Amino acid sequence: MHFNINGKLFDAEPRPGQCLRTFVRDLGWFGVKKGCDQGDCGACTVWLDGKPVHSCLIPAFRAANREVTTIDGLCTNGHLHPIQQAFLDAQGFQCGYCTAGMIMTSASLTEDEKQDLPFRLKGNLCRCTGYRAIDDALHGRKTVEEDVAGKAHGAGLGNPFGPAIVTGKARYTMDVAVDNLLYIKVLRSPHAHARIRSIDTKAASAIPGVIKVFTWEDVPDRLFSTALHEDHLVDPDDTRVLDNVVRFVGQRVVAVVAESEQIAEAACRKVQIDYEILPAVFDPMVAMESNAPILHDKRNYTKTNIYAEIHGEVGSLQEGFAEADAIHEMTYSTPRVQHVHLETHGTIAWKGEDGRIHVRTSSQGPFIVQQKLAHIFGLTANQLHVFTERVGGGFGGKQEMVTEDLCVLAVLKIGRPVKWEFTREEQFIAATTRHQMTTHVKLGAKKDGTLTAIQVRVVSNTGGYGGHGGETLGASLGSPMSAYRCPNKKADGYAVYTNVVPGGGFRGYGASQSTYAIECAIDELGELLGLDRFAIRRKNMIQPTDWIESVWKDPSDVGFGSYGLDQCMDYVEKALAKGNGVAKPDGEEWAEGTGIAMAMLDCGPPTEHRSGAVMVLKPNGRYHLAVGSTEMGNGSVTSHRQIAASVLGTRANNIDIINADTDQTPYDTGTFASTGTVVAGKAVALTAAALKENILTYAGRFTGIDPAAWRIEDGFVVSDTKQITLVELYAAGIKDGHRFEAKRKAYLSPRTTAFNVQGIRLAVHRVTGEIQILQSVHAADIGKLINPVQCLGQIDGSIGMGIGWALTENMVHDSQGRVVNPSLRNYRIPAFADLPKSDVFFADTYDTLGTLGAKSQGECAINPVVPAIANAIKNATGVRFPHPPFTAARIYSQLNNRK
Repeated sequence: MHFNINGKLFDAEPRPGQCLRTFVRDLGWFGVKKGCDQGDCGACTVWLDGKPVHSCLIPAFRAANREVTTIDGLCTNGHLHPIQQAFLDAQGFQCGYCTAGMIMTSASLTEDEKQDLPFRLKGNLCRCTGYRAIDDALHGRKTVEEDVAGKAHGAGLGNPFGPAIVTGKARYTMDVAVDNLLYIKVLRSPHAHARIRSIDTKAASAIPGVIKVFTWEDVPDRLFSTALHEDHLVDPDDTRVLDNVVRFVGQRVVAVVAESEQIAEAACRKVQIDYEILPAVFDPMVAMESNAPILHDKRNYTKTNIYAEIHGEVGSLQEGFAEADAIHEMTYSTPRVQHVHLETHGTIAWKGEDGRIHVRTSSQGPFIVQQKLAHIFGLTANQLHVFTERVGGGFGGKQEMVTEDLCVLAVLKIGRPVKWEFTREEQFIAATTRHQMTTHVKLGAKKDGTLTAIQVRVVSNTGGYGGHGGETLGASLGSPMSAYRCPNKKADGYAVYTNVVPGGGFRGYGASQSTYAIECAIDELGELLGLDRFAIRRKNMIQPTDWIESVWKDPSDVGFGSYGLDQCMDYVEKALAKGNGVAKPDGEEWAEGTGIAMAMLDCGPPTEHRSGAVMVLKPNGRYHLAVGSTEMGNGSVTSHRQIAASVLGTRANNIDIINADTDQTPYDTGTFASTGTVVAGKAVALTAAALKENILTYAGRFTGIDPAAWRIEDGFVVSDTKQITLVELYAAGIKDGHRFEAKRKAYLSPRTTAFNVQGIRLAVHRVTGEIQILQSVHAADIGKLINPVQCLGQIDGSIGMGIGWALTENMVHDSQGRVVNPSLRNYRIPAFADLPKSDVFFADTYDTLGTLGAKSQGECAINPVVPAIANAIKNATGVRFPHPPFTAARIYSQLNNRK
């Protein structure tokens, strides 16, 4: 067959049934991405005879004798297409994984069609941006600023990998051709709880092209946790590479390694397994009962499904409620939701010429992955090289080791390179999720609104395995309770094993769930007392002179490096009062309501977290920066370059950066828990300062002029009487045996505190239950902004994710524990049409504990979104809906039942 791809002619024969996406990738056009392989996300969009199509749905043979254009071929004579340039100018991406498809669709639009983007972009999803930056790009709004020497701090600079992202040259985990590659597919359990009696792999092994079939008998008998933390003791070692007991539908049972994915899948279907079905339990409340079936019976202490429990009290709860003039008490819950990073989990591993195992993976913590792999397979850390290139989103979902271990096992046993890439369905049924939590809140207050007692009980459904279970539980009882001043507080928390998909780390990390409950309860209490939503919060919200205290009496390293919560409240109140000109739809059946919520988040986890950086001056006068944190759309490579450039008085573009590589960068615990700026960024700042001192000290020695008289100015060292280029200084230093390099480490202590306030105005249709968001306002106290464009993008993305969690997203399990909606078509994340453009404000603060005055901002913005929407719905309808998502069916049902 004859193919014309990006103007190049090919004669090729697609495999039977092969889709156009995999066909063009096999030919080396890696700009075409896989997000779903079901036509739902648009990451695979290409042009077929000039028209955008989802290439995962097009049989490859149908492209024969037609023109196929991918993102890789959109440039003309080396010049960017105007849409590619527009996406650069507006930073119309974060992780960039969806960008190729988004650009291919956008570049096909006429000017008239661009006036209806909600319709025209309905087939392209983005999980990161919240779509504002994409809208900016398509309307020609330039937000990226010029890179000026000495002015990097606070500038909205573009991502250094932006040109590669918009042209399809950026290489994500799977975007590499490997010779002699083998493929892994796994057979997963159809049962929620069962013991394996026997596995017959003969028929599978006999299929031509099958290299090896692994069962629980072929793997090291070592327990570990898939969760990634510096302190491995905070997670239970309750997992095996392959186990003879399964604890949720979707748990991997058998791994097949074959010459192709198709052969591996066929072999999985031939494996015969005899299961002994065990009693299953799905409700954590039932799982806590003494007669419930025990999931993990290998632990050597009291047999229970309660993996972790936390209890604490300050003051006297009994006295607090006795003093109260009003008491509100209610149970709230939040559903299990998926991260839906568009790049699924995946790993490629091989044995190098150096005899070591090299692991290319999509991870938020490659150094911890290295440690866990060494533990499982009895290796030393230096026998393993783990690294990321570009990661297509994470949101906490890749703070997990779920693909690396089987790939390394296969390489060790077979010796050939091995690849394993999750399908979208596997992301839903076999990766981790946000913990479903049920939170009972009881609040007491005096007539003037002063809180007298706060009582919270959280039951967290940690699923079949306990990774992150204790830490998210602790977070749920931490900052959400610390946010309010009250002398009497009590909390009880339980993380409980059940036979559903395991919970894990997720943006907001446990605090999101209890913030939702507490913020709804605060509104209810204010209503009882006749206080408006702002008044009751201002009356009780934490103040900068307060001791930050939840329910633990132990000393804490959390403090106020800055305080802008009051500014955030003012911003949101004024914006909501002003309005945005968007009125509710006409008709008496539409009710309008306004809601707010606030959130507080510790900038970093209470457990250990550390990072290091190395910087060197290069012969050409540029700088090389190596830092171990992962870039996954969080913007760390951009902000780290800006931090270094600010210290060194240069342009960010003068700094070359490499990150997240256990061979080439210093150790980093991982990019999670809001640490990219406050830990890794701090390491970069310290390292840049040390290199600056190094350079100026040598300048003084070389010239005989006091080092204190020298300064660095974009490519030069300068004094009042002399100027030397860095190139000349480097050459002189090398002759003298001087080394222009520096290395520093940073640790997460003390920790500062960030604040966010969300306001929502919406309309609810009393008959159908439909919700329309009319206005979204958000204010953030995140210190001195290192990059305002990135900060705005992170907050927009958080708001968008929060709206999805509030209105549509929910993993549904049937009575047997199966996820019934494991696709993007049935698990709806927000599309362009679903999200309003939020008004975002930043408090004017400078954090004394944060890096160059900045503090964390990637997580906390999601926390007040769902409760603000819930409070607005209550304000509109008079009915409290305590259990999101607030789908039209749920709204209709409850309003109808009230009648």
